[in-house]
Amino acid sequence: MRGRKPFYRRFLSEMKYSDLPAVLLVTTVWCYWFGVGVMIVRARHRTRDLAGLVPEQSFERAMWVIWIPLVIAWIVLPWLSLNRASGWFSVPQFAKEEAPYAALRWLAAATGLACLAMTAWCWSRMGKDWRMDVSEKRKGTLITDGLFSYVRHPIYSLSMLLMICSAIIIASPPMLLVAAVHLVLMNLKARHEERHLLATHGEPYAQYLRRTGRFFPRLGAQTS
Repeated sequence: MRGRKPFYRRFLSEMKYSDLPAVLLVTTVWCYWFGVGVMIVRARHRTRDLAGLVPEQSFERAMWVIWIPLVIAWIVLPWLSLNRASGWFSVPQFAKEEAPYAALRWLAAATGLACLAMTAWCWSRMGKDWRMDVSEKRKGTLITDGLFSYVRHPIYSLSMLLMICSAIIIASPPMLLVAAVHLVLMNLKARHEERHLLATHGEPYAQYLRRTGRFFPRLGAQTS
């Protein structure tokens, strides 16, 4: 129709300063999952499988029933918050109007960007050993340097932190629910992987377990 602005121009003209943390979050989360897609394609090219997109083990296949809708919700909910002035999917008014919380949203947005950057480093470091599930077919390399020298699951730690940032920035009931479920799933996934890696790598992994934390660095532990 003549005189009607394109969608993106209407969005930019209507967007307020208080919406910018959510815009940064949308960009960060979409880049994060685009990066996961790139890693899957690369793994497919190298190994001719889907890098765990379809898990080998029944435990993880059951987890994926919850995980896939959760990822979709994580991608969609921040975007929906930008298009809802009110309702369950919108950012609560206090989050935009209360100065301390508004500042916290900006801090969360910056932290989310840092999580994305550090996650990209972890993906690069894992290289051909990166995959989404536990594989019985490939032993893989035990990586213990860089961020992996401090925590056993830096990618999961960063994913959890990015999810917490998402919950802070959006603060809608659906986003808070998604965040809670995500944190539980990450704990279950990490523990499952540790059992598998201990059985696969034996004593070297047992020593690695003793000197590192699951999601947070172990204070006073030796990293060498």
